[in-house]
Amino acid sequence: MDHETRLLDLPSGLLELWLQGHGHPLVLLPSLGRGQEDFDGIAPMLLAAGLRLIRPEPRGIGQSAPLREGSTLFDMARDVIAAMEQDGVATALVAGHAAGNWVARITAHLRPDLVQGVAMLAAVTGTTVDPEISAAIAGSFDTSLPDDVRLGHLRRGYFAPGNDASVWLPGWHTEVARAQRRAREATTDKSWLRVADRKPLLYLAAAEDAIAAPPSEEDLRAALGPLAQRVVVERAGHALLPEQPDAVAEALIDYARKLWP
Repeated sequence: MDHETRLLDLPSGLLELWLQGHGHPLVLLPSLGRGQEDFDGIAPMLLAAGLRLIRPEPRGIGQSAPLREGSTLFDMARDVIAAMEQDGVATALVAGHAAGNWVARITAHLRPDLVQGVAMLAAVTGTTVDPEISAAIAGSFDTSLPDDVRLGHLRRGYFAPGNDASVWLPGWHTEVARAQRRAREATTDKSWLRVADRKPLLYLAAAEDAIAAPPSEEDLRAALGPLAQRVVVERAGHALLPEQPDAVAEALIDYARKLWP
């Protein structure tokens, strides 16, 4: 997909940034071990709705320098903040898919002045995952495994029954996923978890998500804060984006219009 590319020379190394469109800014952060191409299916709809897309390529993918040893989720969020500042953002909707939600929430925690709202797409509300599911995730991004084995892991962890999990056999970056997992494990500060105490938050749940089953509205607000609201996408699992792109785009557009009436 056509986009403007900028390379930011940061203390943490080069960061590749994709920019598209004009209007209110929407920052898109992909899932564990995956890149900005995951949002290509929804980007045209978001652009048609008049949003500006800010898409930092995760470290270790494309021209972004690898994540350094000892990095935390806070370091990953600082990259996002640098991208927002470089583009002259006043306030943005920051959306993180799956593991990307942690970086989205920390971005809002560190720089609430830059964040109009947060969107969590198919995301766990905390930072722990069931060990059995964690193994399926690891098997999905381990590109040394045979495709049929990885496909089984993808079906178990990421896709609703009947949806085509093979579309996610490509697009994985094994060492990136492992580095991001280490950053999560190194993040001991949990003060950012309840970001919806301070910022409006959309929790876009996938109805058949094996990793992050949709919480009730009551449980969601108890975990994240009173400013959280929930939308459930049917016939989707944790992958969500390739399964129901139209529903995801529609929910993000509707939420952006509520943030900037």
